[in-house]
Amino acid sequence: MNKLKNKWALITGSSRGIGRQIAIGLAKEGSNLIIHGRKPENLNHTLEIVKPYNVKTLVVSGELGTMKGEQQIIAKIIEKIGFVDILYNNAAIMNTWYESAFAIPIDEWKRVFEVNLFSMIQLCNTFIPIMVKRGWGRVINLTSGIKDTPQLAPYSVSKAAVDKYSRDLAAELKETNVLVNTLDPGWLKTDMGGENAEHEVETVLPGALVPALLEDFGPSGQFYQAQDFRNVSS
Repeated sequence: MNKLKNKWALITGSSRGIGRQIAIGLAKEGSNLIIHGRKPENLNHTLEIVKPYNVKTLVVSGELGTMKGEQQIIAKIIEKIGFVDILYNNAAIMNTWYESAFAIPIDEWKRVFEVNLFSMIQLCNTFIPIMVKRGWGRVINLTSGIKDTPQLAPYSVSKAAVDKYSRDLAAELKETNVLVNTLDPGWLKTDMGGENAEHEVETVLPGALVPALLEDFGPSGQFYQAQDFRNVSS
């Protein structure tokens, strides 16, 4: 069916882990890829892995959570392509303080929110209006099922904010064909998830692609759990 063939997809944090798996899944669907990492050289392995799929690729680099890094990413995409069809806001950080919620300093809260929420808003503010003008867009904001772990409150609260922000965007875009949904990839064996996680990182597919493959004017403001689709043939 090739619904995504030749669509341009930006996947933040696609140098490894979940982001790399999403890039692979999209490449299999024929999507052109905008892959992102803090440094260009971090993306070499991802580029090699997607090479057999013969899709176009653009490498963008920059530190999310900083105005300089975000503007660097945006400027290159606007210059080279001019738009994004599919936006996977995947990149996120965990708070480094594993303390009582009362002991985590406010600067750590701010640091986590800058990356996990505010950088996402910046990318959405830039690319969603262009999607609306073009009459098509899919925005997938990665969230988390984490709960009852107050030591990681900055991370979990930032993801709760992502959920609410995504629903608000969906309401804003109700009459358009730009769909905004959230995706929980599950607890995966990544650098962030750790070796004791429930699932291998590869099991994020095919579920992670479901919100990108929705029909025109399909569901928006919905929550998708990647692991619910782990036994579905891709």
